[in-house]
Amino acid sequence: MLQTCPAAPHALRTFKQVCACCLLLPRFLLTAIMLWLLDFLCLRRLLMRASQEPVPEDGEPPDDPPVCVSDSNRMFSLDSLRAVWHGQQLDFYKAAHLGCPTPNTEVIQPDGQRRARILDYSQGQRPLVLNFGSCT
Repeated sequence: MLQTCPAAPHALRTFKQVCACCLLLPRFLLTAIMLWLLDFLCLRRLLMRASQEPVPEDGEPPDDPPVCVSDSNRMFSLDSLRAVWHGQQLDFYKAAHLGCPTPNTEVIQPDGQRRARILDYSQGQRPLVLNFGSCT
């Protein structure tokens, strides 16, 4: 009789997560470099503009909006990098992919009582259009 190791499901899940991280890491690093370059260009432009513009006599800065980002709201920050990583994970684990068959997920009718599958609403060769719009 075959016995399964109790740690096998955990090891398999960990292996899947490590593989996903290895696949996502190059895309994440490329995005991080792009954010760093954007921050660098914006800060460079901000410094060059500050060194070229004379300060008004009354000492108040002009009412122009900031050039790019402020020092407290940088694009290349830990929060923005976390958001990029999370977005790439969501994109990687999504069920629907371009050019692949549609996932036939379950939907609930507006009355909240009946359940059906999305593809139950398709009729013959007519395309099925789903509108996820909002009334607000």
